Amino acid sequence: MKKRQLGNSGLEVSALGLGCMGLSFGYGPAAERKDAIALINAAFDQGVTFFDTAEAYGPFANEELLGEALEPFRNQVVIATKFGFEGGDSKGGLNSKPESIIAFVEASLKRLRTDYIDLLYQHRVDPEVPIEDVAGTVKDLIQAGKVKYFGLSEAGVQTIRKAHAVQPVAALQSEYSLWWREPENEIIPTLEELGIGFVPFSPLGKGFLTGKIDENTTFDKTDFRNTVPRFTAEARKANQAMVDLLGKIAGEKNGTGVPATGVPATPAQIALAWLLAQKPWIVPIPGTTKLHRLEENLGGANIKLSDNELMEIQRAASQIKVQGARYAEAMQKMVDN
Repeated sequence: MKKRQLGNSGLEVSALGLGCMGLSFGYGPAAERKDAIALINAAFDQGVTFFDTAEAYGPFANEELLGEALEPFRNQVVIATKFGFEGGDSKGGLNSKPESIIAFVEASLKRLRTDYIDLLYQHRVDPEVPIEDVAGTVKDLIQAGKVKYFGLSEAGVQTIRKAHAVQPVAALQSEYSLWWREPENEIIPTLEELGIGFVPFSPLGKGFLTGKIDENTTFDKTDFRNTVPRFTAEARKANQAMVDLLGKIAGEKNGTGVPATGVPATPAQIALAWLLAQKPWIVPIPGTTKLHRLEENLGGANIKLSDNELMEIQRAASQIKVQGARYAEAMQKMVDN
């Protein structure tokens, strides 16, 4: 697995990370603990050094899972986690008060079985707490050796600039993929200007860009995609054009990244290869609960799209209008613009 630098921070990670949320939260029943640990171990064995979690994934269960799984090779990996919800519950409202951040870090260190957090994100911007106070608190934690790098998630341009002026921001984590390209307007130019890395979550469109979901797919009752407007049956039918585009490109490309293997790429691999081609400081974090999907996703890091292929994707994608909002209204209100 090739490595990438997250902006100018000096933080080096694998070109693809592993988003761990789905192992215990959000996409239906949690994976069996032994299976989840086996998947994390397999990711590490295949070169993944960047693992993403949060207190709100559970709450707490995902951090505890990572702590157990990564403990044997803790010093060889980068762990990113997030604070910012009251009581660690994503339904409990926002809380980024300095005393809450400090208490979170102490509890998170225990759950992660470590004495430092590599990358600490504010999960969502809290309008009740000045971002300068948040950045200042994380700066103190960095000086204390409990945190190494500071990150933001779903933050807007002005928030990024204000935070960065107090404590350099190493990375922004926000949604970005071929079916959510809004960051290209203002976010990516700002990150490039400031030397901040970009960590796209949902790089496969919450699974839709894999080509394994269609208008007839049903989700578990606990799967949050049931509440997402973009995942109504009507929207999925309309959005199939994007998957068809990826499938067309994939059919013409070797999936292993090795010429003349005769193994075609998959839509997921093309979607990830496209993201990696956008900027050298972009590090997507696809998630999965299945070993064969993990291997498929990691294969995307070996695929190099030509300039002609990137232009073809750009031309075709520009003619596709994706249907449906990416969040339900309540969640959208937590996004900082």
